[in-house]
Amino acid sequence: MNRRLRSAGIFGLVLLLLVALIIGCSEKQSAPTSPQPSARADEWTLDNPLFKTAIAVQEQNTPALMKNSEVVGTAVTLTEDGQPAIMVLVKSAALQRGPGGIPLTLENLPVVVEVTGVIRPMKTTTPTADHKAKQTPPIQLGTSGGWRYDSANGYCCGGTLGSLINIGGKQFILSNYHVLEADIVAGGNSRVATTGDPVVQPGLIDIGCVASNGQDVAKLLVKHSLPNNNVDAAVAEVIPGMVATNGAILEIGALSTSTVTAKVGQLVKKSGRTTGLTRSKVSALNATISVAYDNECAGGAAFTKTFTGQIVIANKSSKFLNSGDSGSLLVEDISTNPKAVGLLFAGGSSTAIANPIGQVLTFFGATMVGN
Repeated sequence: MNRRLRSAGIFGLVLLLLVALIIGCSEKQSAPTSPQPSARADEWTLDNPLFKTAIAVQEQNTPALMKNSEVVGTAVTLTEDGQPAIMVLVKSAALQRGPGGIPLTLENLPVVVEVTGVIRPMKTTTPTADHKAKQTPPIQLGTSGGWRYDSANGYCCGGTLGSLINIGGKQFILSNYHVLEADIVAGGNSRVATTGDPVVQPGLIDIGCVASNGQDVAKLLVKHSLPNNNVDAAVAEVIPGMVATNGAILEIGALSTSTVTAKVGQLVKKSGRTTGLTRSKVSALNATISVAYDNECAGGAAFTKTFTGQIVIANKSSKFLNSGDSGSLLVEDISTNPKAVGLLFAGGSSTAIANPIGQVLTFFGATMVGN
């Protein structure tokens, strides 16, 4: 996840977990040739025929690659000279290339190694500043927020209230499962996340772990996107008058009601609790990533979820996405009414991971709020 934040009283502590597991795939096919790409950079979507060839190779080889405990995921990308390639995400640069290590090619396609560190949920326990301030209602999104009771075992947690969506004619705040409803045991706080629970702004992490220092802006609708679905997403119904009805996001403004499919090289931005407004580009598609989830704020291990078909975004030195930015909406980098691309939820030292927005909206039967 871009993991939500957690705080132990005055001091912060980040508890982040990742398990490098990956799904099995079909039997190998005959080795394809490696054709020269004829598509423009803005055409490198999952529907590009050359990417379809690369995806087949990626999915055939992922199980073997993931047997290496240092490998945290795979994806499809482009080389510097514009060739389709397989990306292998690894924890460190120590892995050797070639026989016995990460192959230089797979079925005539080049293999690109990306050192990401551990991929983790981006909830957080470490307070910072700005997008964390208590706003005067109606609030804008891209702001600190979370479940009102998200404290346990001496810690409190928080993430990002990302955007506004429409479900059945009603407006809902969109964020991550692990930000709004991941408390699934009545352990450290004698509670589990329940429909109707308040969602606060800012999140507990930014108001000294005291909910009354914040404000209720929405009511949780428990949907349990995890562990049985391919999105880390949750929603809360807006309390009338508490959220800008046009869905404006801090430093981005109102969105388009339309969405757009991710493509390699696409310029994107996001507005989140920790790093604020940041810009980057899509670096790979069709990523397979496994992430370990807790059962409450500072709780024990709950389950490990393997996601497929995810979007990978460049995140050098965690400057695009960091702990507490979980729930931020990924949008195209244009100045007016940008279209949503994905829902950010996880990352490492050089990559950020997003659910494709189409999958998220389909899960909720929702549409974007905007112009």
